[in-house]
Amino acid sequence: MRNYVLQRLVYMVFLLWLVTIVTFIVIQLPPGDYLSSYISRLEQAGEQLSDEQVTNLRRQYGLDLPIYARYFSWFRQVLQGEFGFSFDWQQPVRDIIGERLALTFTIAILTAIFTYAVAIPIGIYSAARQYSISDYIVSFIGFIGLSIPNFMLALIMLYVAWSQFGLNLTGLFSQEFQGAPWDLAKLVDLAKHLPIPIIVVGTSGTAGLIRVMRGTLLDELNKQYVITARSKGVGEVRLLFKYPVRVALNPIVSSLAWLFPSLISGGTITAYVLGLPTAGPMLLRSLLTQDTFLTASLLMFVTILTVIGTTVSDILLVVVDPRIRMERAAD
Repeated sequence: MRNYVLQRLVYMVFLLWLVTIVTFIVIQLPPGDYLSSYISRLEQAGEQLSDEQVTNLRRQYGLDLPIYARYFSWFRQVLQGEFGFSFDWQQPVRDIIGERLALTFTIAILTAIFTYAVAIPIGIYSAARQYSISDYIVSFIGFIGLSIPNFMLALIMLYVAWSQFGLNLTGLFSQEFQGAPWDLAKLVDLAKHLPIPIIVVGTSGTAGLIRVMRGTLLDELNKQYVITARSKGVGEVRLLFKYPVRVALNPIVSSLAWLFPSLISGGTITAYVLGLPTAGPMLLRSLLTQDTFLTASLLMFVTILTVIGTTVSDILLVVVDPRIRMERAAD
């Protein structure tokens, strides 16, 4: 087990390095660069730049260097804890993404906890009472959760809260805490605003995992070892949680690999609707403006979440499933 964990960690570091290369190359694939977008915006505003000014700006931003030179320059800064300079924000990348990434990770982790805490018990309950009234109700609610986009649910909740209760649910902080330094009062205010984005962002994932848990558990309950154990008089609750639930958790645990990045990338529109200061809207803006170093840094952090999620899910699968443990021990 220890060797397996160490092996996965080594693979994770190597994969992250490869991802930084691929990410940096992919960012360069669209025609033009940040300076092209910047000049286009100036021309639309009626302002013209001379060829000499364009050359000076290209040299200033390092866009006159070949792509490999720009990559190694950025990667050296990453190893030193820096992430380059944002052309669009005119600030170091580290200064503008720190708080946003912290808030994004907080929402992602709390949403994941909410998703699993709700989906797993409901999925087990629905499978254990197949074709009952409660199973039909859960299935109906699950289909609604899957069919309604998160941003539409956000709009509905904003409208109801404002029209019926006069509450403004946008943002993560009250007006008096916008831009204020962190203290206990600001943390309490953040905690008051977190439930809405957590529920909105986690709705579709929760509904999907309920269906996965229910379907997988139903498959296990119809297998011969369960029928045999039931015929020998094993109690239903003990039988349910001793083997079928543990095996049915495999696809749920595996979903950690895609859950974290999907919460960030899939919640971008929702973040715009709710006015959340998270990484999603910033990533979209950096892509539109071709802000190379900011885009590369944000994509790198999303990839880190994916790789960490995959590694954690692989380790948890070994812990949850005895069959995988035996295979690893045999290797």
